[in-house]
Order: sequence, then C-alpha cells, then structure tokens
Amino acid sequence: MLEILIYSLASVLIISLISLIGIITLPIKTQKLEKFLMYLIAFSAGTLLGDAFIHLLPESIKNGFSLQISFFILVGIGFSFGIEKIIRWRHCHHLTTKQHPHHLSSMNLIGDSFHNFIDGMIIGASYLVSIPIGIATSIAIIFHEIPQEIGDFGILVYAGFSKRKALATNFLISLTSIAGLIISLLISFKTKYLIYILIPFAVGNFIYIATADLIPELHKETKIIKSLIQLLLFILGIGLMALLLLI
Repeated sequence: MLEILIYSLASVLIISLISLIGIITLPIKTQKLEKFLMYLIAFSAGTLLGDAFIHLLPESIKNGFSLQISFFILVGIGFSFGIEKIIRWRHCHHLTTKQHPHHLSSMNLIGDSFHNFIDGMIIGASYLVSIPIGIATSIAIIFHEIPQEIGDFGILVYAGFSKRKALATNFLISLTSIAGLIISLLISFKTKYLIYILIPFAVGNFIYIATADLIPELHKETKIIKSLIQLLLFILGIGLMALLLLI
C-alpha cells in the first residue's frame, strides 16, 4: 500500500506542477504555439484512447463484461459532457475585462476543479489495480494536461488576471487532484467496489475527451502534410500505451 501511495502522490504532484507550464509560453509567438499545440493534442488524443482501450477497458472486463460496466462508461462520457456545459453554460453581453472577468474565468475554474478532482480519483483507482496501469493512466493524463493548462492560463490572463495570479490560481486549482486521490484511496482501502466504478468511468471520460474535445480540434487543419503528421502522432500516442504493456 505504501508503494501505491508513493507512486500515486508523485503522479498527481507532477500533474499539478504542469499547471505552471503557461509561463514558458509567454515568449513564444501565438502562431508557433498553436502549431505546436495541435501536434501535442494529436498525440494526447492517441494516449487517452490507447489507455482507455489497451489498459483500462481490458481491466474492467477481466471478470466478464456486464451492464454495470456499460453504465459507468456512459456515466464517464456524460460527466465530461456536463463539465463542458458548466464551463460554457452562461452567456454575457459584457466584454471580459479586469473589472468584469465574469464567467470566462469563474466557470473555467469551476470546471477545471471538478476535472482535476476526478483525475486524482482515477489515478488512485488505476494504481490500486496495478502499478503499470497507474503509470499508463498518469502518462495519458499528463499529455492531456499540457495543452489544457496552457489554454487555462491563457483564459485567466485574458479574463484580467495578472500573469502571476493566473499561474498561482491555476496551480491551486490543480491541487484538487490531490484531494481526489486521497478520497479515492481512503474509500478503496475500505472497499474495492470503487475501483469497479472508477475504471469504466475513466474509460468513458477518456473516450469523450479524445473524440469530442481533442479530435474535432484536429479537423481544423486541412493541409495534407500537417494532417498526416497529426495522424502519425495520434498513432504514436496509441503506440506508447501499447509499449507500456511491457512494463
């Protein structure tokens, strides 16, 4: 159990530190940054789907496929859809300024808090299944968090936050993953049933993020060469998850 605690805590701390990545993007021109992010998003989509179908789903159905597994996969998809709706649910005719940051920042922070909290719970449950599955899931989340955190930093700055305040806020929000991890481990140490909920939930969560959030962004690129590079990186993301089976 101590080994699981060390691995899982290390994973969520690394993921929390990624929230500070926004600062290194400041000297980079927007056009170059967007090109880099599109390639990273392609790789991230591959790792999320690879982890879902190569690691998590096989683990979920190891004792047989059931209606319960289908239900919690759908709950995972529905949760991700709901979080996106929370972030975008309010519409305001006022411009976003320092005096009026409004929902652009507040709704994003609320959604990000839920997202990070669930990430922590998923990481905890993954390590309880096995160390290799925990590592694979953590890697998939890390590659997804890089473009996510860069985007969150940009939203907060645009909403009127100073760069220092945006970084500090992003980091504090990311720490909700630690709370999710602790709750996941505490419950799971008393009953293993949470694992049977969270693993298929993670499958649905990852499938939604990859197919409804990330891949549609990739379709904005229409140039053949860049599209092929994205496809290659997408395949490489899946390939990385396959290679982790050797751990």
